[in-house]
This record gives sequence, structure tokens and C-alpha cells, in this order.
Amino acid sequence: MSSRTYYVTTPIYYVNDVPHIGHAYTSLACDVLARFKRLDGYDVHFLTGTDEHGQKVETAAASAGLSPQAFTDKVSQSFRDLVGKMNFSPDNFIRTTEPRHYKSCQALWEKLVASGDIYLGKYAGWYSVRDETYFVEGETEVGEDGKRRAIPTGAEVSWVEEPSYFFKLSAWADRLLAFYEKNPGFIGPDSRRNEILSFVKGGLQDLSVSRTSFSWGVPVPGDAKHIMYVWLDALTNYITECGYPDTDSPLWKYWPADLHMVGKDIIRFHCVFWPAFLMSAGLAPPRRVFAHGWWTNEGQKMSKSLNNAIYPDELVKAYGLDPVRYFLLREVPFGNDGDFQKRALIGRMNGDLANAYGNLCQRVLSIVAKNCGEKVPPKGALIEADTALLGRAKGLLAAVRSELDEQAFHRALAVIWEVIADANRYVDAQAPWALAKTDPARRDTVLWVLAETIRRVTLLVQPFMPDSTASILDQLGVPAEGRSFASFDSELVSGIGLPKPQGVFPRYVEPKAA
Repeated sequence: MSSRTYYVTTPIYYVNDVPHIGHAYTSLACDVLARFKRLDGYDVHFLTGTDEHGQKVETAAASAGLSPQAFTDKVSQSFRDLVGKMNFSPDNFIRTTEPRHYKSCQALWEKLVASGDIYLGKYAGWYSVRDETYFVEGETEVGEDGKRRAIPTGAEVSWVEEPSYFFKLSAWADRLLAFYEKNPGFIGPDSRRNEILSFVKGGLQDLSVSRTSFSWGVPVPGDAKHIMYVWLDALTNYITECGYPDTDSPLWKYWPADLHMVGKDIIRFHCVFWPAFLMSAGLAPPRRVFAHGWWTNEGQKMSKSLNNAIYPDELVKAYGLDPVRYFLLREVPFGNDGDFQKRALIGRMNGDLANAYGNLCQRVLSIVAKNCGEKVPPKGALIEADTALLGRAKGLLAAVRSELDEQAFHRALAVIWEVIADANRYVDAQAPWALAKTDPARRDTVLWVLAETIRRVTLLVQPFMPDSTASILDQLGVPAEGRSFASFDSELVSGIGLPKPQGVFPRYVEPKAA
């Protein structure tokens, strides 16, 4: 096992509804990173799961006529099912209703008490059940319907007064700012970093970290009338997974996390509250938090009232799993908001996949099958055009590695597809079908260069489209043990037998209306 560890997490998803494209998008990004790092020789731990406590869940369960535990069992399963539907590869699926998580949360709470950062007081202010978030007066407004709402999210708020324990967040502003300065890569992208710096520089208020008006949650140690604030509970999942409070656990080697992937709406919890809690408890903060944007649907914000949410299983059923995985990470600069457009998805399927990548594989492997006895062709003397293409393919690993370390999935794919375009131009320029009559040895070398270029490209596309690339690597005769990046700088061995080529990326044709 590698000594280089890599711990990547999705946010744990709140179980008040079924999974939609936003959940799939976050998990897909983490899945690609986990798969890439595994191929690159890291000891990877990839965590996802569900956040199952809080007033919102208690209310939703009552509306459904179920106990909170029965309700969370049902909805949590839909998120577990998403893992299989999208071919994600997490190492574990955590639930905040697990006994080990209660133990972890209560141990963390006791550390915060011991550090002097928890005190008992009274909370009076605006609270959003939907967001499970407190808002100060200036963050709320009364709308035309006469209801007061949180300005950042639009969620309805109500006035809450109850005894509460508080975390001394106000004492942490300077220490957080010093931490951000010392760790400039802690928050990505830069727009979110600037947002957090501005928020903390504006002054922090102490944070209410317990509730007494409902009972579905982790009890506060020594005061069971109080339930821990759902965000303190939820964030703790990342260290629960690593064995906390047992720092001798074999899983503790993964802490601190290399990356928490989150949506932009929960950046404040992960980049302000979470590092403050951890440092107060004497624990290291995560190395990086990256917040991606939101999807709209054909220019419209997704909402229940418009009935225009996009569900991953419907997308996969209509367009295929790997094309959907590719499109979601290729279409929009990761970190920005994106608009889902059906015509853009079909354009990527037919342009990038069928015409560029699929056509390259199909025509090269078909010519090899026809002219080279269904074997990897012999490699002859290389000319400048050959070494130029091979050199660009060889440089891809470092380029893609660099882009993915910045969570620039769209740029990583763009770099790979530039080499695919180079290879297609090379095929046209070298015309191996014509060389078959005039110079068979040169034809074989051209086909070897193309097959080798396809091999390197395909090794790097594996994290994005695992099933399709497995089929292409099968057709190239690349054995299972030759598919990690440790084999990237090896070469195809001439003379190895190849199976009959099969198309992998068919063109998409709109089904005719019934």
C-alpha cells in the first residue's frame, strides 16, 4: 500500500428529499479525483453519506407519518442507490445516525468545552428550519407576502428564543485570518476565498450550537435537554470516519482530509465554523475546501414549483452513464454556475465522444484489424510527426495531474481532447489506408503511433468514463495490471493479439416521437 494518502469527501447529503443533479455533480467530481489518485499510486479514502438529524428531518418525518429513524432509513437508501446508478467508488457511506458518530460528536464537544470555547446562554434570533441556519437581523427581510425570509437563501425564518450553548466564534476571527493567509490554497476557487475573507473580516458572532425545541439529534454530553446544532454534528462526520476520538485508529492516517468538496451554499460552514471547531479541539483543519457552483435547467432555476429538477437516473437512462459523467465535468468551468441544456449534452456526445474520440479509436483499430493480422502493429523507425504526437500524449499525465489538483476538471478534459484532435489530424495527414499499398512498414508504424497515443489518452480518461475506457483498453490488448499510471510511460508491445474492434461511442439520434 502506498505511503501517500488522499482523503476526499462529499458533503453528507441532507435526507429531506431525493437525490438530484446537484448531488450527483458533487459526488462525481469526488469520484473522478478518487479514481485518478488511485491510478496515480495513492492510498485513497473516498467518503460520502447522509446527514440525518435536525428539525427539518423531524418535521418531514412527521409529515410522512414515520418515525425520524424510519424516515431517514428510507431516504438515506436513495442516496446509497445513487452510488450504483452513477458508478461512484466511495470507500464508505457514513450516516450520522450511527452510534460511532454520536461518540465522535460528543467527544469533540467535550474538547470544545475543555478549551473554554463553549458556554451556556440564551438564543434569541431568526432561524431557518429549511437551511438549519441562524440569521442576524440584517440578513433577513419581509417580502411582499408578509413573510420574513433569509436574504442569502430566500428561506422563511421564524423568531426563536430558547436556552442554548454557544461556541465563542467571535474569538476566532484573527486566528482564522492568520490560517487563511498561511494556507492560501485552503479555499477554492478564488471567488469563494474572497467571500470568506470578507465575511470573517466583517466580524464574527458567537454561534448557537444547541437546541432544546426538538429532540432528533445528538444529545449534548451532561445536558440531554440540549441537542447539538445540526452543523456541528454533520461536519464531525469527516473525523468520525477516521476513527475519532481514537487517534490510534488505522484510519486516522487519512486526517487531515486533502479535500472537502461542497456546493457554494455551504462554504461558510466548512471554511469558518469547521476549522474553528477543529483548532479549538487541537485538531488539524482540512487541507482544502472547494465549492462548486449550481446548475440551472435550460436557463431556469430548478425548483419544486416549476417541477424542473433534473434527476440523475433519468439522464443516464436517456443518454448513457459515461456520456453524462463526461458532460457534467466538461461543459462548465468547475466552480462556476452552469446551465444544463439538452442540445449541449447531445453536442458533446456527438462531437467530443462520437466524432472525435470514438471515431479515432474505431477507424484506427479497424485498420489495424484489417491490415495487421489482428495484432498490435510493429513499431518501425519514427519520423518527426510521430515523435511530436507521442510527445504530446506523453506530456498529458503531468498536465492532467496539475489541473485536477486545482479541481479544474473542464481544463483537464480540454487538454486531453486537444491530443485527440492532434491524433485525428495525424491520421488524415499520414493516410495509413494509402500507405497499405505503397509502404506497408510505414503504415504499421503510423498505426502503432496512433494505437499508443490512444492508450495514453484512454488511461487518463478512465476516471471520467470508467466503463467506456475499459472497453477501449480491452480492444488495445492492455491487461488489467497495465492500466494504472505506473504503466503510463511503458509502450504497447507489438505482436500482441487484439479482439475484434467494437464502437464505443455511438452517435446520439433523437428518438422519434410515438
